[in-house]
Formats: sequence, structure tokens, C-alpha cells
Amino acid sequence: MLIVLCLCRSYTLRSSMSWVVSSNDVVEDADLSEEVAPALLVDSAGLWKQAYPSSNVLGDSVESPAELVKPENDNVAQLSSSRLFSYRLEKVKKSGGSGPPPPPHQETARTARYIAHYSDWGHLATISTLDKINGLPFGNIFSVSDGPLDNSTGVIYFYVTPMDNSVSDLKNNPYASLTFSEAEGEFCRQMVYDPEDPRCARLTLTGKMVEVAPEELAFAKEAMFSRHPVMAKWPVGHKWFFMKLEMIQVWLQDWIGGVSLIPLEDYFKATPF
Repeated sequence: MLIVLCLCRSYTLRSSMSWVVSSNDVVEDADLSEEVAPALLVDSAGLWKQAYPSSNVLGDSVESPAELVKPENDNVAQLSSSRLFSYRLEKVKKSGGSGPPPPPHQETARTARYIAHYSDWGHLATISTLDKINGLPFGNIFSVSDGPLDNSTGVIYFYVTPMDNSVSDLKNNPYASLTFSEAEGEFCRQMVYDPEDPRCARLTLTGKMVEVAPEELAFAKEAMFSRHPVMAKWPVGHKWFFMKLEMIQVWLQDWIGGVSLIPLEDYFKATPF
């Protein structure tokens, strides 16, 4: 009997994200540090290697996204669009997300400010205007900032587009709730707390979403673009603008035994540092 042996290159399924790695290029699990793993995602064309210096993130005027020059040809346009959502790894490390250890849980106002300041994103709940769920709750994820890393205000800023369903909801009903979880950072993972564990703190800020006034635009821009530098490169045609949450209630669960409703005065007097 003639047996034919097929010499083929093998492939390995690395995770549920369907990374496919050649057998000659397999990286052992022990070597998948945060420096190594992102390299597996870099495409051969190098489109995700573009780095933008911090000096280019904050422009001189509030309308800097509108000043982006339209590419001269389709190839440039394609290249530019592929870089719109790229981060340099070290820039991500500097832009928050984990921060210092949380305050003692007894300091509820300070804990609330800590979570609000060191969270880079949150879950915003609005009353939907979509046809099939009109009048029902609708949740969405938004990047946020209460100021640069060294300047916390407690006021939550957003950079949004009218094309977003949540923004359409807010035009009809401007009231919303924004929820953060301490699970976003490293603390709960290090303590092996489930995100629903009361010791893994969660914060819900409820209030009215309003467009940022002209005199506050410069700070809103600094707050958002310093924490999310890629936003400065987002497409001008989406008509991005700044909003903020005017708070009515601060709700916090950061320990076993109940929740805290923190007076706004105490919330704004506290510091996350």
C-alpha cells in the first residue's frame, strides 16, 4: 500500500478571538506579556504602527477635529481610516484605567470621585427612541473623562456624535444614568472579586446630559483628548461635539451591607488623589 505523507504547516488557534499563528511563529503562553500579545495583532502592512506624538493631540482651537485635511486620494483615505483607532501601547498605559489603589471603603465620597476619575469609559443608560423599544431603557458604552489625570473635577465629559442612537435619545429626553465599575481597573482582578461582588465598587451617576457651553469647551477638549488622544483623529463628518452630565444623584456600592447616596456637595468636595 502506498502511503503519501503530506508535509503541511500546522496552525494553532490561540483564543476565542481566532488568532491564527504559524507553527514556526507560535509564542508560548508564558511569553504572552502585555508587550508581546499586542504584537500578534499588528498587520503586515504596518497600518497599526502609526504613533501620534502628544504635541499633535491637543490643537490650538476647540474645533481641531474640523481642521483635519481631506486625503488627496483614495489610498491615503484608506490608510488614514485604518489609523483612526490605533493607540501606542505606552500611551494607553499612561491614560488611566487602573490608577493608584482605591481609598478605604468607608470614605464613600472619595471612593466615588476615585472611580469617576480613574475610569476611562462607562455605561450610559437612556430612554430609547428606537421604534421597537421606544420608551424602554437602552444602554451604551461611552469614553469619558472628568479632567486630565492630574486634574479631577468630578464633572463627567463626553465627546459624541449625533449619529449615535444614545444621542438621539438624549435629544428627546436628556436625563440619563452613567455607571462605572471598579472591575475596569486591576483592583478587582488582583483581589479575585467578581464584578458583582459588593467589594468591587460600582458607581452610578444620574442627571441631565447637556451640551458643553462655549466658555467650557477648551477644558472639555483637554479633558477628553488628553485621556483619549485618538479622538482628535476621528472623522470630521460625524460632527462630534462635547457634552457633560449635570448630576442629580450619586449612587455608590463599595462594600457589603447596602449602598450610599452621596450628597453632591460631599462628592464635589472630595478628591480622588
